[in-house]
Amino acid sequence: MNHSLIRVGTIYLPVQEVDKSAVWYEEKLGADINYQDNQKAIVDLAGISIFLVKSSAEQTSNFLDEDGSERFAITFEVDGKEALRALQKKLKDKGVKVGEIEDRGHPGLNFVFEDVNGNRLDVWSELSPAYRV
Repeated sequence: MNHSLIRVGTIYLPVQEVDKSAVWYEEKLGADINYQDNQKAIVDLAGISIFLVKSSAEQTSNFLDEDGSERFAITFEVDGKEALRALQKKLKDKGVKVGEIEDRGHPGLNFVFEDVNGNRLDVWSELSPAYRV
């Protein structure tokens, strides 16, 4: 039996309006809404259940690094730089707040986007080997 952690199954994100947030994830990112009540919604996206939990207005999942830059807690992966560029364009076309494509000095490229609540989410052009077809 393998006693190691195998995968991330659930991520919790703070949101101000559960219903509006669930619809945003469905319409902008293609998530499936699996459950919803007044306090939370469960959406499935990229093989993960994301719990959108009603929180205070100023609460996000973002944090400040030691240099004072606001950071994200989640990075999604796509398969290649062209897929990254296509997703960035698609999100921009849907009115999502999207950052520029960045070379951060490691393999691949990234960009950051924000959900309707200001949660910063990252996308990387390098697909993990376990998910390659």
